[in-house]
Amino acid sequence: MEKEKKIKVGISIGDLNGIGSEIILKTFADKRMLDFCTPVLFASSKVVSFYKKTLKLNIQTQGVTEMSKVIDGRFNVCNIWKDEITISYGKPSKDAGKYAFLSLEKATEALKNKEIDVLVTAPINKDNIQSEEFNFPGHTEYLESKLEGESLMILMTDELRVGLITGHIPISKVAETITPELIQKKVDIMYQSLVKDFGINKPKIAILGLNPHCGDHGVIGNEDDEIVRPTIEKYLDEGKQIYGPYAADSFFGSGTYKEFDAVLAMYHDQGLAPFKTIAFGNGVNYTAGLSEIRTSPDHGTAYNISGKGMGDESSFKEALFQALTIHKKREEYKALTKNVLKVKKTS
Repeated sequence: MEKEKKIKVGISIGDLNGIGSEIILKTFADKRMLDFCTPVLFASSKVVSFYKKTLKLNIQTQGVTEMSKVIDGRFNVCNIWKDEITISYGKPSKDAGKYAFLSLEKATEALKNKEIDVLVTAPINKDNIQSEEFNFPGHTEYLESKLEGESLMILMTDELRVGLITGHIPISKVAETITPELIQKKVDIMYQSLVKDFGINKPKIAILGLNPHCGDHGVIGNEDDEIVRPTIEKYLDEGKQIYGPYAADSFFGSGTYKEFDAVLAMYHDQGLAPFKTIAFGNGVNYTAGLSEIRTSPDHGTAYNISGKGMGDESSFKEALFQALTIHKKREEYKALTKNVLKVKKTS
């Protein structure tokens, strides 16, 4: 019987002075994790050795210089630089941003070239990573520029999925950015992702209102009546279970979210503030809608605890498992839809 092929998980190291390396190494210090996948960290063996020593982590690593040398059953470090680097735990620096980008760039190239199956990214500092090569608000927008498809940021647990109609934009730009076309695009991406990536045949999606109380019929703004409701009604006419708009202030606290497969929020904090209140530390950031799979933990660089051995790997580990699960679901969907029998028309 042919042995099942291990899924290759590419990992970008994130900000070198944050907790990214700690949570990565803690995850794979448990050797049982190697039964699920073959990890490849894009960094340098010297840097990894420094982390292992200073954080007192007992983990065996395998240094490789090219992807063809990656070994199953090992924690592989793909050496993409030879520079001597000074690690300053908890301190943002341009060098930390420079190498965070280099790791992300090489991991993304490997993802595009099918040298890895999925990508899990450790947290970056969105300020110090900025350069001529990286001029994006975050991972999501960078990956969208390099991969096929249009992205949708989804924060998720097993019980809650929250997507964003607008992402990393100033709050002053949100209302003017919301259009029927944008709502429709994000709904379509979410719908297709729920079908292909999560195996949900008939997704049920809730959409939050833009204004307080969904505008109170024009008393607090007209966007919900003039833009949001008509867009939702078109989906209902098509027989799709897209509902709303729901007043955001009570939607999560009342537990209404439990009635849906996913929720679409109008802007970043409207969706992510309640999500992280409910699920912080166990959530996963998933970039839906793209040709390849990328997940990440739901937290940032955590400079305040970096280097102290206090980093909690739970969210990173969950991001890893979600990437593996989504990969398998996509493969199942491809197999199920590859040779669909076509009914011949009779004259």
